[in-house]
Amino acid sequence: MPGPLDGIKVLSFGRVLAGPFASMLLADLGAEVIKIETPRKGDSARANHPFIGDVSSYFLSVNRGKKSVTVNTRSEKGVQIIKRLVEQMDILIENFRPGIMKKMGLEYEKAKEINPRLIYVSISGFGQYGANSHRPTYDMVAQGAGGTLSITGESSQHPVRVGYSIGDLGAALFAMNATLAALYERERSGEGQYIDISMTDCQVALCENACARYFASGEIAQPIGGRHPIHTPFQIFPTKTDSMIVVAHRRKYWEKLCRIVGREDLTDDPRFKEEETRTKNQPILEDILNEIFRTKTRDEWFKIFEENGMIYGPVNNIEQVVHDPHFNERNMFLDVYHSHLGKLKVVGTPMKFSRTVCDIKKASPDLGEHTEEVLKDKLNLSSEEIGALKAEGVI
Repeated sequence: MPGPLDGIKVLSFGRVLAGPFASMLLADLGAEVIKIETPRKGDSARANHPFIGDVSSYFLSVNRGKKSVTVNTRSEKGVQIIKRLVEQMDILIENFRPGIMKKMGLEYEKAKEINPRLIYVSISGFGQYGANSHRPTYDMVAQGAGGTLSITGESSQHPVRVGYSIGDLGAALFAMNATLAALYERERSGEGQYIDISMTDCQVALCENACARYFASGEIAQPIGGRHPIHTPFQIFPTKTDSMIVVAHRRKYWEKLCRIVGREDLTDDPRFKEEETRTKNQPILEDILNEIFRTKTRDEWFKIFEENGMIYGPVNNIEQVVHDPHFNERNMFLDVYHSHLGKLKVVGTPMKFSRTVCDIKKASPDLGEHTEEVLKDKLNLSSEEIGALKAEGVI
């Protein structure tokens, strides 16, 4: 079966991470994604280390399944090519700074005139309007402005960046959700629309719990390391070997944990009897549990927890994740085929469909690999016309 978005056509001006990740997810779902790149140089992410052969692993990780078309959008003929492609597209995604697409003559108002059914998605640092909308933004800037950095890390340290690019990836996920909603709405109205996604807005949205606590009590959330802000015990603990996560904040799990570790006296201790008091006295309880958990290895504790129906988990490093039988059984690591490097491994999709399966086979494209194919198939250009455009530097 084809993917659930089979037949949907996407024109992507995405570069580096947020835009490419959003369009890659659409490709995973079966959409045809045409990636527009500048001739000779292409997406700047193609230069990011480390490399597999001559291919950036970074670029590979967020551009699988796409077609690469090189067009010089600074030339009038290049813009005309884009406009002819826009006529046939369902979705356009871009993540330039506000105003860049307008400089190219490809802003939403112009695109809408060409194709009223087009869903046009802009991802930017601070959005298309607002006092900071003109500012360039990278992932860490978004994490900082939206509140994420202020609640990440240990309480005794400077703010710590989230370990992966949640500023970019969060925006990409919101962009994809909004795009799918707009596609659904278009079935009723017959019209496309413009979607404005701000990386910093998305970080604010993802800080929902910290904001909710501030609205309720005026509390300004602080970094608290490896524990939950309101539930206890619900955190990372050391063992004789590796760290582990233990969740025992509900009464039945708390009482069970006390029995398992041989400290049933803690269940009646007024400092720890109720979850609210456990959270209030969390540092004291943490010291007690740290001493207990350090007496056995992580695997020894896991065996005990499993036998007693506890909620627990490992703190896996990436090597452990990649080799975890569970994730491999769920096809979270796949082999794809690259045009000249052959078989390469990529992260699979977490979206599992019972019928319209996400079938990921193709790796990231070479720069301009599909230019001739797309111009012939979509615009009916002849080999001679394509040759002339190449000679002029348009493609």
